[in-house]
Amino acid sequence: MKKLLTITILGMALAAGSAQARDYDHVRFGVDVPYEPMEYRTADGELTGFDIELGNALCAEMDITCEWIEQEWDGIVPGLLARNYDAIMSSMTINDERRQTLLFSDPYITIPGAWFAAAGSELEEINEEALSGKSIGVQRGTTYDNYATDTFGDLATINRYSTADDMVLDLDAQRLDLVFLEFVVGKTTLLDNDEGSYKVVGEMVTEPEEYFGEGFGIAFRQRDEALAERFNEALATLKEDGTYDEIYEKYFGEE
Repeated sequence: MKKLLTITILGMALAAGSAQARDYDHVRFGVDVPYEPMEYRTADGELTGFDIELGNALCAEMDITCEWIEQEWDGIVPGLLARNYDAIMSSMTINDERRQTLLFSDPYITIPGAWFAAAGSELEEINEEALSGKSIGVQRGTTYDNYATDTFGDLATINRYSTADDMVLDLDAQRLDLVFLEFVVGKTTLLDNDEGSYKVVGEMVTEPEEYFGEGFGIAFRQRDEALAERFNEALATLKEDGTYDEIYEKYFGEE
């Protein structure tokens, strides 16, 4: 009886290991939309952006199909852990806190954060004195939220939003003094769309590393090491053959 039980448990363990190492021929990505130019929909409803095109190119390199599942940021990690999708590719910063729950690919891009305010704002630099009493907009649950809250939360009012669009609406309506988000998102949403009405305040933000990490990575469940390695190999290939540079230049110009 004990021998039979041992064989049964061993068989279950081997089956579980096989399931963990299985080859995917279809990968579902969780993505939070819209954050142009990283992930957004065109006027005709097509899902596009740097993350989307790079993700599709990675899947093509691996000869698998991709599916993109929209999920608000607040629920994007729980959705992955609940197996609603297989990976997250949505401008997610790699940092030690997230590594406690997630497995990351190699970084695929590094983008600084930036502070944006109305062009006529008195704000010229970012420090405790300048932000005292100000109203700051951030996306809820992001590294930008964490940094702004920990650094200025005792001095300023931190307003949290589900989407960048909602944040920009309140900035337009002068209910916020400034917003803190990825530079490329703010550039596309504010500087390019309403030229002359907004400005960047202070320096670009890439530190401290405990908040802003090592760049953006694709997030997986921790058990999916084999899948993450396949994506790492595909990313290296796209960088070598020039595909990565073509996609990068399409959205950001020459580096």
